[in-house]
Amino acid sequence: MKRHPQILERDHTALLVVDAQIKLSAVVQNGKQVVEGIVRLIKGFRVLNLQVFSTEQYPQGLGPTDPSITAILDSAPFQKMSFSCITVEELTSQLQQRKIQQVLIAGIEAHVCVQQTALDLLAHDFQVQVGVDVVSSRKELDYRTALERMSKAGVILTTVEAALFELLEVSGTGEFKEIAKLIK
Repeated sequence: MKRHPQILERDHTALLVVDAQIKLSAVVQNGKQVVEGIVRLIKGFRVLNLQVFSTEQYPQGLGPTDPSITAILDSAPFQKMSFSCITVEELTSQLQQRKIQQVLIAGIEAHVCVQQTALDLLAHDFQVQVGVDVVSSRKELDYRTALERMSKAGVILTTVEAALFELLEVSGTGEFKEIAKLIK
């Protein structure tokens, strides 16, 4: 059966958690809820056996990734100095090697690293989705403007729940039951 091309598909989707660091989550709007949502999203990707990547922006100054996130990651975050994650060669190489075509982004801050990464991934022919409930900025205006700008550029806006259920496709499975528990 043919599905709409904007629906996330398991065979070629990865999650990218951008700079979910303690010092950043402490100052953005709804930082605690964003981190909790990222944790749910990572756990959902784990249930579905899907790839998760993460980055840290200048960790010497901004500190480490939130420990509730690092506790469930399979590998250490890629460290970077540039705002866009596309400059992390090992990350882009892994996306290409694993034939990833769709990248779901979560992280901080929506108008800086998330936005620049999303736009650069589009420029490299990835389909990009951003979870509006798992990104944030310090100021509401920056957050709203970033979402609008990314959407107009071709980024697909979604939510944790919508993304996970797209990847599931069907109910009544063991995976469905595990993901349903995460969503509640």
